[in-house]
Amino acid sequence: MFESLAAATAQPRMMEPAEQALVLERLRSEQNLGAGIAAGIVASAGGAAAWALVTVFTHFQVGWMAVGVGFLVGYAVRTFGKGIDRAFGFVGAGCALLGCLAGNLLAACGVEAQVGDLGFFGILSRLNLDTIGRIMSVTFQPMDLLFYGIAVYQGFKLSVRRPSVEELTRLKG
Repeated sequence: MFESLAAATAQPRMMEPAEQALVLERLRSEQNLGAGIAAGIVASAGGAAAWALVTVFTHFQVGWMAVGVGFLVGYAVRTFGKGIDRAFGFVGAGCALLGCLAGNLLAACGVEAQVGDLGFFGILSRLNLDTIGRIMSVTFQPMDLLFYGIAVYQGFKLSVRRPSVEELTRLKG
């Protein structure tokens, strides 16, 4: 009984520099930046679409949707990219920001489609950079910066893989 308690509470042994280098090399060999980018883009688009749907159906702009976009993107980049390098965090942060901007834009287009003569896809087909800029400036609220910031932080933080002690021990052997 005391042996199992001691084993459960024992601190893991620190790895030697040579062991650390070997484990890092193995982890980096599993990384796939292309898959991380693709997953981030897909998650960003999915999060933006979900944001727009929630806004259209509730008739309320929910700032917390940005947090969901950041979480979704970070999780997707980490899962598919398997990255331990900061580049994966930057991919997640960028995709999270794009997802937030797209979510706001799609939500505005969806609300306009409900009250206007054009349908949703009719509105989307008429978008250009000038129109997008005007829509974003009209719909922007200062509170958006807080939610965008949280989303970007989550996208960055959650995109980088942090292996567990058990995984490091397994890879070492």
